[in-house]
Amino acid sequence: MLLGSGELGKEFVIAAKRLGQTVIAVDRYAGAPAMQVADAFEVINMLDGDALDRIVEKHRPDLIVPEIEAIRTERFYDYEKAGIRVVPSAKAANYTMNRKAIRDLAAKELGLKTANYRYATSFDELKAAVAQVGIPCVVKPLMSSSGKGQSTVKAEADIEKAWQIAADKGRGDVAEVIVEAFVPFVSEITLLTVTQMDGPTLFCAPIGHRQERGDYQESWQPVLLPDGFLEQAQEMADKVTRALGGAGIFGVEFFITREGVVFSELSPRPHDTGMVTLAGTQNFNEFELHCRAVLGLPIPEIRQERPGASAVVLSSIDTMHPVYTGLEKVCAHPRADIKLFGKEEARQYRRMGVVVLNAEPGADVLALQKEARQLADLIEVKVPK
Repeated sequence: MLLGSGELGKEFVIAAKRLGQTVIAVDRYAGAPAMQVADAFEVINMLDGDALDRIVEKHRPDLIVPEIEAIRTERFYDYEKAGIRVVPSAKAANYTMNRKAIRDLAAKELGLKTANYRYATSFDELKAAVAQVGIPCVVKPLMSSSGKGQSTVKAEADIEKAWQIAADKGRGDVAEVIVEAFVPFVSEITLLTVTQMDGPTLFCAPIGHRQERGDYQESWQPVLLPDGFLEQAQEMADKVTRALGGAGIFGVEFFITREGVVFSELSPRPHDTGMVTLAGTQNFNEFELHCRAVLGLPIPEIRQERPGASAVVLSSIDTMHPVYTGLEKVCAHPRADIKLFGKEEARQYRRMGVVVLNAEPGADVLALQKEARQLADLIEVKVPK
């Protein structure tokens, strides 16, 4: 049972179906991307614990695979006790669906280097937290993804707006934010980390990414890091995934500074920046890795085979049943591909597809990033005639 049925869930379902699995896709609205390729679907508010209990009892799945944050994750412990395996584990899903739990685990329990941070449950507490961590700082809802509800406070006048954005855009019912001191980073990376039931923890080559509005725009793989930095990131990723337990892929995000690596966030599932692996950069893409790991199938190695880049296709309009132009321009490129997610509703800045591109080993990945962006910009989201 897949809880959350967006574009990442859709690719996971495709990987699962190729391994003979039966998948029930769940989301708050009908026609979600993963529902289009699943065996069955349910439409519920996953923050309604009773509704969640009902569909779990109805389908009695062997595995529950969360894909989003807005889930009554504390119920996962009961499902595990009933013999249903939660991916990667009930603890991992519960901790990482809430930024407070995972940040305290990383910083306080494991001693990982993170940005200075505070929490706030009201506007007055937010003002006090900003005063403690300093300006500039970043304000994020405790429950959100893809940058939703995130904003940067550059002056005191921004604090009230930041509180409002977090309240409007955060997911779930947790009216609390995390305030992080701004880290003067050189770049950001995602380190896809695969934990196995009966094998060693494996790491994909690091993925670079660029964000706007807190949401990823392009990603590229591999990223060359200064000597010792990759080892720092792998050590931190191993510590935090080991503490959370279970088997599956984790998207572990880091800031790369001039001095070293700083832990940022963690997702217990395939990561949006990891869509670059759909370009054939590895022997297995991130969704195939996740599926193998959760099914307990061995992954002998993760092999980086070629450089690649991805760039998202964003909508600039609001419409139902959008149509697309420019596909032939992307398809004319010999090393590019496009994945349209099949979302029935387009709205401004919504992610509607992704262009992926690869090159021969040794190619300049930053040049690939720019090329992927140019190709993605050829796709236009239009109102149907």
